[in-house]
Amino acid sequence: MTLVTLKDVLIPAYDQGYAVGGLVTLGWEDMRAYVAAAEAENAPVILQAGPSCREHTPLPVLGKMFRHLAENASVPVVAHLDHGYTFEECQIALESGFTSLMFDGSRKPLLQNIDETAAIAEMAHAAGISCEGEIGFVGYSGGEGSNGTDPEEAAQFARESGVDAMAISVGNVHLQENKEGGLDEERIAQIDAITNVPLVIHGGSGVPVSQRARLARETSICKFNIGTELRMAFGAALREAVNRDPDRFDRVAILKETHDPVEAAARAVIRAFGAPTQN
Repeated sequence: MTLVTLKDVLIPAYDQGYAVGGLVTLGWEDMRAYVAAAEAENAPVILQAGPSCREHTPLPVLGKMFRHLAENASVPVVAHLDHGYTFEECQIALESGFTSLMFDGSRKPLLQNIDETAAIAEMAHAAGISCEGEIGFVGYSGGEGSNGTDPEEAAQFARESGVDAMAISVGNVHLQENKEGGLDEERIAQIDAITNVPLVIHGGSGVPVSQRARLARETSICKFNIGTELRMAFGAALREAVNRDPDRFDRVAILKETHDPVEAAARAVIRAFGAPTQN
């Protein structure tokens, strides 16, 4: 059994200068491919159930799926709730077997965010699992704009919330399909200088791969959330499979053809983060 907590995989990454991929799942096909990719690269992986995933599949079902994959994997696997918005949602995830809870209070005033995140962290730690919080708001490509993380607020949040990892807003954007942007390295350095908690980048698909790799080596960023570029790989493979034979209707046969392309895309993502070979 290789089911582990977020803290279990991020502390070594923090100490040794690499990052772990928080790979955003939407269903069985992609999460299975992500674990296969992690095994092929002999690296840990974080399976993440975000809001759109939870709209499609209930948390108790996702918990069983994640745990089944983890218990049969040869590498460490984290079952992670991504962007939990309420205490109740985080509690359901905990009861469903998740080993990490990400509470997103980033739209709320600082003190409210700290208080609510601290309550989630306390609940998680009492159960022996991990908690991630977010300070500063990470916006959406073509949608809601970002609010960059203030370094002093980040330091206060890290001290008072009790989180095991802290997501920050430093030029990253959710759902970005290209890599033409990049992160604000000066702001990252300022945050890094006054905190001692593993840092997380949401919206990692829009960050150039070379910058991801370098920041994983040189800073406290230990986790990049990657969703959009893997969904694009899945969508392209599915479209090709369907278009190749318009008369096919068996979805199992069609979906099987997404596995290898998604595994290959996930392997490339994981490899760039520089995790050492797992023992």
